[in-house]
Amino acid sequence: MYLGLDLGTSGVKSIAIDDNQGVLAEAHAPLDVTRPHPGWAEQCPADWLTALSDTIVALGQQVDLSAVKGIGLSGHMHGATLIDAKGDVLRPCILWNDTRSYKEAAALDADPQFRDVSGNIVFPGFTAPKLAWVKAHEPDVFKATAKVLLPKDYIGLWLTGESVSEMSDASGTSWLDVGARDWSDDLLQKTHLTRDHMPRLVEGSTPAGGLRKELADRWGIPAGTPVAGGGGDNAATAVGVGVVKPGQAFLSLGTSGVLFAATGAYAPAPETAVHTFCHALPDTWHQMGVILAAADALEWYGRLVGQSPAALTADLGNVTAPGRPLFLPYLGGERTPHNDAKVRGAFIGLEHVTDTAAGTRAILEGVAFAMRDCLEALKQTGTQIDSLIAVGGGSQSTTWLSTMATALNMPIKVPVAGDFGAAFGAARLGMIAVTGDTGVATPPKIAAVLDPDATLVDPFAQAYTRYQSTYKALNSLS
Repeated sequence: MYLGLDLGTSGVKSIAIDDNQGVLAEAHAPLDVTRPHPGWAEQCPADWLTALSDTIVALGQQVDLSAVKGIGLSGHMHGATLIDAKGDVLRPCILWNDTRSYKEAAALDADPQFRDVSGNIVFPGFTAPKLAWVKAHEPDVFKATAKVLLPKDYIGLWLTGESVSEMSDASGTSWLDVGARDWSDDLLQKTHLTRDHMPRLVEGSTPAGGLRKELADRWGIPAGTPVAGGGGDNAATAVGVGVVKPGQAFLSLGTSGVLFAATGAYAPAPETAVHTFCHALPDTWHQMGVILAAADALEWYGRLVGQSPAALTADLGNVTAPGRPLFLPYLGGERTPHNDAKVRGAFIGLEHVTDTAAGTRAILEGVAFAMRDCLEALKQTGTQIDSLIAVGGGSQSTTWLSTMATALNMPIKVPVAGDFGAAFGAARLGMIAVTGDTGVATPPKIAAVLDPDATLVDPFAQAYTRYQSTYKALNSLS
């Protein structure tokens, strides 16, 4: 048996799989995000540990955890978890969707060495500018910082007692030499840090440490059970859905939106605002376009109109031609392709006949157009997508996926019912760390393929052009 532990923005999910990769048990515990100021997003790391322990206890009520052979980790990326010399957390973790450090990010990005070495724009959500912000605004905290850990790696520290990260998550810090798969001493120095502040690096599919006896005894798992390096949430998801070879890609409609394509070589293109990161498997990289609000945009609209996202999409039926209302999903800024922390979302074209259903369709279309931005950016890099599979909570809506397929003018595969996301990918990484068999990262069976509606491809293309023009106009007002 192998465990996959995934630290998501809205909750922790843990699963247990058998030697044949069948899911034996799963559990979930919710988490809250605090927003002390506009553009800020934080979580308390102690809450992660409580939620994680609750899910493992829940797994133990379903299966005998004494059979666990390996554990894999996944988690939301970029978060700055600051630890002092005693191992205590110094402040709430600054999350991936926190944009307070946009000025610091711009200053670092103005230094060409960051793009040259890391292969990426220094986005406000990345970790390095967060530390620059802490140094400027919380100097006592910065001075006391002994280790900077990414969220899942703080969980790894708790599980094993060792400070370890892996290549896919470390790629999103702006401190990693992504081509060399190692920390860059030069980039660290530019933010007044050294290699000593960083965790040790391993590949995501190799052991990072063994489970501490205290926790092993608490949960009934063998002490010393290998804990794999794991992966950032998107890389772990890619392992879960078998997106590990060039041409394979997935579309994720989670809190954020991701268009992820595996690549066989390091091929950075930071000018496109596409992320070029290490994969969670050795000698493999990936590129992805990222938008900050996907299902999160539908959640926001649901709160506005007093309906759940599921209720909003339940009765929409087939895709229709885009209507007059147009939604731009920039609720907290945007990454690909704009790298714009200050822009904010908008509805335009509202009229007397605009009802809740029309607003919902505009949300689905606006997110689809944002993902089309990501696709166009990936095309600029030369990345080829031959196969696209859907994952994430938003992918439960056939209407939304059909809207996506038509807006992207690309078929989208829908896997059979089951869990193939980050927790499943983490469990696979735990398995690989024990067995050494990377061949387990295969695609799931496909239940359906949603093709673009040929009669609506042109209307969607025209609406996408309007969407692009609206961003430019909106940006001038920001």
